[in-house]
Amino acid sequence: MKDKPKCALIGKDGNIFNLMGIASRTLRNNGMREEAKEMVIRIEESKSYEEALNIIGEYVEITDEKGLEENEEYG
Repeated sequence: MKDKPKCALIGKDGNIFNLMGIASRTLRNNGMREEAKEMVIRIEESKSYEEALNIIGEYVEITDEKGLEENEEYG
């Protein structure tokens, strides 16, 4: 798998469908369309909120808005 793109989920609405959508969009915007599809399928099959969050963390680097800004400044 490619390097995980940073995704600002900290401080967002914690509804798993909202978080999944943000992470999926981040993956697609980084040319990782297949990974986005795979992640969504795995989340939909997960048995708990914690499992779903762990799956998201396998695909994106979970950060907050400040983490994204730092990436833009130094990346």
